[in-house]
Amino acid sequence: MEYKDYYKTLGVERNAGQDEIKRAYRKLARKYHPDVNKDAGAEDQFKELGEAYEVLKDPEKRAAYDQLGSNWQRGQDFEPPPDWGKDFDFAGAGRHYRGGMGSGDFSDFFENLFGGGFHGGGFTQNSRFGQDGGFRARGEDQHARIQIDLEDAFSGASRQITLRSQQADAQGRIQAVPRTLNIKIPKGIKPGQNIRLAGQGSPGLGGGPSGDLYLEVEFRPHRYFRLDGRDLFLDLPLTPWEAALGTKVKIPTPTGKVDLKIPEASQSGRKLRLKERGLPGSPSGDLYVELSIHTPPAQNASTRAAYEQLANAAPFNPRRHLES
Repeated sequence: MEYKDYYKTLGVERNAGQDEIKRAYRKLARKYHPDVNKDAGAEDQFKELGEAYEVLKDPEKRAAYDQLGSNWQRGQDFEPPPDWGKDFDFAGAGRHYRGGMGSGDFSDFFENLFGGGFHGGGFTQNSRFGQDGGFRARGEDQHARIQIDLEDAFSGASRQITLRSQQADAQGRIQAVPRTLNIKIPKGIKPGQNIRLAGQGSPGLGGGPSGDLYLEVEFRPHRYFRLDGRDLFLDLPLTPWEAALGTKVKIPTPTGKVDLKIPEASQSGRKLRLKERGLPGSPSGDLYVELSIHTPPAQNASTRAAYEQLANAAPFNPRRHLES
């Protein structure tokens, strides 16, 4: 695999500030953009510029790339170190891209380091020069993860969140900048789905529209329920006499408590299904109540005597199948 010197591609020093990198890129992108340059090789040069800028404009990618050091020469054979990328999160690259370059337009070097494609910022083949010669480009999409409560997905909710994004100041130094957003959580959303906030991504260039912000949803652990798809699971402890004789018990659901009938002769591991009591959707999920029998300890004489009486009155061997 061929090493790519992204600083050399843009014609800047390794200590260049973000503004200098942006200016160098805009100047070269204007020169080689397919809209204005029809020479052979111009499009390939334009793609190399886009790849270099994709890395150097992003604080995390640039910091990771710089860890490779300055001893590598452009064109040398290269393999990523075994622990490459362990301190960086490049998730989301390539998702929701709206430009004209896909991950296949980037080199093996880029793909091996960052494992994704262009995610929508900077100059693309869908960017355009206006009649006044000014350049307009849509801002890149951004991605973040948020945690919500299970109950939020049952009824929908409005929440205020604070995100911290990495931005460069006027001197090119990277700073964490907080911003607060009001979001609406749709009813029935599942873990792994995205909430799209139009226009809340990176700002566009030359008056172009801002990108979008995609919030990937995670659920906080719940004290009662486990979620599998749209189905919920609840562990319900029972006493031996409740399981043997049957009873009614109150159980929690995300929308309030309900009475549940426990059939006679229930065993641990039995699942009782409450139809459409799971996560809302089309169709809604179900709530499965899994029974587990808890035996009181024989911690005093009267309890021990009761167990001995039960053993004599109801002889029962649950291991009979193991004796044949």
